[in-house]
Formats: sequence, C-alpha cells, structure tokens
Amino acid sequence: MADSANQGGARPTGRKLAQAASAGHVTKARKGRNSRTVKDGKRPAGRESKQADAAASGRRRRINYPRAGKGPIHRWLPSWRFVLGTFLFLIVLAVAGFTAAYALIKVPEPSEFAQAQTTTVYYADGTTVMGEFAEMDRTIIDTSELPDYVGNAVVASEDRSFYSNNGIDPKGIVRAFVNNMRGGARQGASTLTQQYIKNYYVDTTSSYSGKFKQAIMAIKIDREMSKQEILDSYLNTVYFGRGAYGIEAASEAFFDHPASELTVSEAALLAGVLPSPSSLDPALNPDQAAVRWQRALDFMLEDGYITQEEYDAAEFPETVATQTKETYGGSTGYLLQMVRAELESDAGMEAEDIDTGGYKIVTTIDKEDQDAAVAAVENLPEGASPNLHVGLVSIDSSTGGILALYGGEDYLTNQVNSSTDAVAQAGSTFKPFAMVAALENGDTLANGYNGDSPMVIDGATFQNYQNVSYGWSDLVKATANSINTVYLQLNRDVRPDVTNEVAVRAGYPEDTLGLDAYVQNVLGSASPHTVDIATAYATFSAQGTRHDTHIVDTVTNSAGSVAYTGPTDGEKVFSDDVMADATYAMQQVVNSGSGTTALALGRPVAAKTGSSSDNKSAQFAGYTPQIATAVTLYQTGEDGSEESITPWGYYGEITGSTYPADIFTEYMTTALADLPVEYFPERTAASYYAGGLYGTPAPVAPADTSTGGDITTEEDAEEPLEEETDAEEEADTEENEQQQNPDDQSTGGVGQNDDSGGTGGSFDPGTGGTGNTGGGTVPEDGSDQNDDSGNGYGYGPGQGRQQGGNNQGGGQ
Repeated sequence: MADSANQGGARPTGRKLAQAASAGHVTKARKGRNSRTVKDGKRPAGRESKQADAAASGRRRRINYPRAGKGPIHRWLPSWRFVLGTFLFLIVLAVAGFTAAYALIKVPEPSEFAQAQTTTVYYADGTTVMGEFAEMDRTIIDTSELPDYVGNAVVASEDRSFYSNNGIDPKGIVRAFVNNMRGGARQGASTLTQQYIKNYYVDTTSSYSGKFKQAIMAIKIDREMSKQEILDSYLNTVYFGRGAYGIEAASEAFFDHPASELTVSEAALLAGVLPSPSSLDPALNPDQAAVRWQRALDFMLEDGYITQEEYDAAEFPETVATQTKETYGGSTGYLLQMVRAELESDAGMEAEDIDTGGYKIVTTIDKEDQDAAVAAVENLPEGASPNLHVGLVSIDSSTGGILALYGGEDYLTNQVNSSTDAVAQAGSTFKPFAMVAALENGDTLANGYNGDSPMVIDGATFQNYQNVSYGWSDLVKATANSINTVYLQLNRDVRPDVTNEVAVRAGYPEDTLGLDAYVQNVLGSASPHTVDIATAYATFSAQGTRHDTHIVDTVTNSAGSVAYTGPTDGEKVFSDDVMADATYAMQQVVNSGSGTTALALGRPVAAKTGSSSDNKSAQFAGYTPQIATAVTLYQTGEDGSEESITPWGYYGEITGSTYPADIFTEYMTTALADLPVEYFPERTAASYYAGGLYGTPAPVAPADTSTGGDITTEEDAEEPLEEETDAEEEADTEENEQQQNPDDQSTGGVGQNDDSGGTGGSFDPGTGGTGNTGGGTVPEDGSDQNDDSGNGYGYGPGQGRQQGGNNQGGGQ
C-alpha cells in the first residue's frame, strides 16, 4: 500500500521529508487575511514571503530577530536561548576583563606616593617664602607591639569585615552603588585595605575608574600581605589630624604620650575621628567627637575586641591643647594662620590637603610693606605697659588684598591676632559713617550745627574733647576738629540705624559688638576688629567700591594648575559724589585737624583719628587713592578686659593723633614710596550750598556768628564770585598751583583780611588774616572767642591765626 502510494517517485526521507512537512505547515499557516496566492509561478512578495521562502528552501538566518513564525508581540521578545547566551557572554567578557586588569595593573612601590609634598606659602612676589605648611609628622613603629585594642578599634570603626574580606567588600560596593544611583550622599564602600591604597598608592579619587583600580590593587595587596601587615602599614600612614600621620604621632598630638600607652578610650577616640580628622577633633567639635567615640566603643564590644568590663569602665578621654610648630613663630605666624583659615573657609580646602598637597600659595602680602609695618610698631619708645597691644592692617583699595598686617609680636606666645581676633571701640573713626549717611539723604558739607560744649541732646549731656566750644560748625569743620556735639545732633537727625547701615555697607560685619542704635553710637561705641575699620576705609579710598578683604592671591597645585584665586571684583556701594565730598572733609583732618602728622607723606591723605572713652583705645585710619591703613592701640587688664592706655614716652595722653598717627605715617612712608602721587576727586559744586536732610530745611548758621569764610547759603556763595577781582583771581591761580605741587616746601602766604588764612606751603603755616570779632562764646576772663581765622590751603598746616588783645581768631 505504501509502495502504490509512492508510484513514480522515491519516498521522501530524512531532510527532504522534514522540508516537505515544513513547507506544508507554512503554507497552511499563511492562509488567511495576510496570505497571498501564488499565481502564474510568481513568488510571494514582502518580508513574510522571503521568510517563507527561506523556510521552504531550508535556509536559516544567522540572527533570528525579529523571530520568525511568532505573533506580533512575541516575535520582538528575545528567546530564552538568546538571553542565556548574552548573559554567559557578559560573564565571560567580565572575567576576561578582570583577568586582563589584574595582570596589567601593578602595585607601585610605596615610596613612589607615600612621600607627601610640602605646601609652600609665598609673599606677593611669588618667590620670597613666607613659610611652609607642615612636613609630614610621622614616626614609624612596630604596631604589633601595641595593645590589640588599638588596631582593633580602627578595624571596628572603619572596616568591620577586614579580617574576613579579600581586600574588597562586594556587599558594600553594591550598597554604595545603589545609594549613589538613587542620589543619596555619595558613598565609597572602601575597605580598610582600599583606604590604605587610596592614600598611598594611587592618587586620591572618587571616580569609578579610580575605585576599580583600587579594588584590583586591594585584592593583590590582600593576597601578598597578611592582615597584620596591612593593618600595621595603615596605622603608620593614616592621617589622624593635628598634622599627625600614623598612630604614634597621633598619640603624642592628642594625649602627649606614646601609642604604647594608649587606653581603650583613647584608641576609640582616635579611630572615631578618622573619617574627618579636622572637623571631628574634640578641641573643635567635642559633641560630634563624643558621638564617634561612643560608636567605636559599641562596635568594639559587639565584635568582641573588648570585654564588658572594659566597655563599662571607658570614659571620654581628655586631649591636650593643640601644639603649634615653630613654623608659626614671630609675627609671621599670624599671617600663616590667616592663610590657612582662608583656604579652608573660602577655597574649601581640607586641612589634610593643605598640609600634604604640595600647593604653591601666593599671598597678597608685600614683603617690604610687611617689614615696614613690623618696624613701625617696634619703633615705639620703651616704657609701654606690657598689656598694650597694637593692630595694623593695610589694604590695596583696588583689589581688597591685604598688603601688610601686624597681629602681634609672636604667635607662639599669644594666638590672639590683635588685628583680626581682638576688638576695640572705634572711637571717632566711626563719625564719617554718619556724615556719609547725611550726604546720601540730602545734607551737604555746608550743613552744620552748633558745636558748643557741654550740650544736652536727647536728655543726656555731652561735651567735646577738652570741653572746647566751637560755635556754629559745618560738616567740614566738624570733621576736621572731631566735634562731638555737632556729630551727635547730626546722628540724631540722620537716625542711628541709618548710620549703622552705612558702616555695614562700607565693611563692618553686621554682628559687630556694640553696633547699637543709640544716638551716641556716632562716638564709636561699637567695637570692630582693626581689619573691619581698614576694610571700610578702603571702600572710601576706592570712592565707594567695596572689595572683599583677603590674604590669598592664588593657589597652584603640584601639577601647575591654578586651584583657587582670591576675590578681587568690587561692588559699588556709595556714589562718586558722596565719596568725593566725604573724602574732602576727611582730608581736612590731615590738613588742619588732629591728623597733621600725616602731612609728612607729602601727598593727599584723608583720615580720621579716634579715641574711645577713657582712652581705652586709640586709632588712626587713613587712606590715599591707592591704599587704606588702620592702626589701633588698646590695653587689656589682667582679666582681659579693656583698660585705659597708660601714657608713656612722648605723650602725656594717648589718643589717635599720637602713637597711632606716628605708626601710620612711618609705615605709609614705605608703602607709598614706589607709588605715584594721586589726587582725590574735587569737592562737588553742590556741596557749597546747604541741603536738607530727608527734604527738611537744614539748620543755618546764626546771623551773628562768623563762619570763618564757609559758605552756607546760595547768596553767600554767589556774591564773592561776582565781585572777584583780578588780584583775587591771580591769588586763586597761585593757590591751585600750590595744591598741584605738594612737594614744594615754601612758606605759607599772608592771610587776607577776609577771615581766610594765607595759602599754606607744604609744611609751613600761612600767616593768619585779620580775624573779625564774631559771636563766639564769652569765657569767664571776658575775652571774645570766635572761629574767624581761615585755614591755609595746601598740604602743610597752612592755617591762619590772628590774635590781638582779647579778640582771638580761634582757628584750630
């Protein structure tokens, strides 16, 4: 029967039989909506037809994707064979890659990376060395001779799987990877072995490629070294803080004894601070250090490294005070500490990076200026109280960079920087802030008040220095003579809080001690740092542009790339006109007021002297268009509180016009030596006419009070201009020539009979004109005092003075 069914041909067998069956199956499956009829011997068109032909002909595609013969969804899903094959392929690839990496990545000799590079600090020239940040403080010891709990404390705190892992912790790696992918706080999953390699075999890195290299090297190290050898190397190299590398140096730095004498509690503390030695130092952060100490103890107990009795007996250990090195000896130590603090706060550098990173740090300190500052202080006469302190800060007003700073005689004996840490009452150096506030809100230099003394203001009685009465005084005269009663009335009308806001805008910190809103704050009850005063006056010097005061210019890493640059961009906080008028008034302090010592500089200088109540502090703050410098003297009692400065040497009373002015002038002679003479902007034309504070009509001088030639009304200003004679015009020309040549040391001219002094020479006073009898106060001796003598003009004292009989032209 079978034979008759196959008559005329051979029976299909083997492969042909399978092909025939397959062809029949495909033909049936293809029938329907999507099937096509083959007519006239033509092949079906399209992708499905090709697949059918391929199946019919017995050909198979190399990659069966999309999968033939599957539905519209399943045809796109890979088969289990494909998935399994891919998985096995990736495993093989990973093994091959790991094997290749293991063979290629070599563990370098420790000596190639173990030697940390010293960070060097330079003066502004970039070549003169100021100091170096700690060479590595390390003593190599045999840690196997230490009590077991010393090393085990580190193991418990840093890597609890240390004794069982192969140098890496797969669970930790997966946990850290998942956490990082979820956006959590970045984790490294480093074992103790990886930490050792990270710090001393390969560059510190947080990249995944770096971690991979560390993992390969950790496995190699773990196979080549015993756990005890790894732990020994780790304990001898890891950074514990306070400049100490290794357990021996750390024990000395924290507890002042060798590591062999460490107790359980001390070992737990050292292990606890390892993640962040600087911020976890118990001297800086005792609360967080205690948390870390307790954590280490708990793990030591849980892992069986200490007994319950040792755990119960443990108490938080006391540490010794941080030991400083000779690197910080002398007055330079204050500068180096400021550099370190600025790098940590502004550049975001860790203490360990600073000490071991091999950076080149160029400061803004000018070596010659710094030497001059130290010399000016050291040149004070002998006999001063041992409790006397001096602060000096000099700032480049165009950048905010500190040119020189005196913080004390020796940082090693006194770590309080007298210029940046200590505070003292500002005294009358605070008065210009009230003047600027008034000028911003409608007043001009022609505005003024009665300057008699004593005077009751807001229910309290105030008096001027030595109780001198000045009569009517505009803001120029009030500033030159530092008239308390005038400035108290001005501050009352401006409002003390507005004056404070100006001080803060200029450079005072908002939290300055004593920056209150009482009317007498204008007399300088606030206690700023000397650097704050210098910053504010540098803003005045820059004609209203404030810069951030800084000591670090640039930081370059060991590869030669600039890692940090100090801030030099400024912000305009006061208008040019306000600064021009304020600076003009402050120039008169030097030209004819209490700051005439600075005339020796032979160039325009604006300044203000300051003395606090009871002379507990004395300041001289001044500036040229290029440099601002502030000098402070203050004296402390045995308990650290301020006390009156004990007079000594050349002066019977210590005020801002005495030693502070002397130090300022001596220092600035050097600081300005190589700088060209520059002039301040001229006083504005509008400043000759009285304004009105907050739109309120300004007080005017009483009709019977002579003002010494000061113009207080528009009519007074215009009339002399209309009647100016050729002779007066010629005199004005000569006066201007005298102003432009401050080095001309000619004798001052003869004063005119119009209340004005003669034109002052560079250093010689002009002869006073015939003073008019004005409406001054009448003292008990019956003589009439007035303020009619005019001031000579120029950069010498140049003030006219006329005295005849009982009528005194009392110009100051």
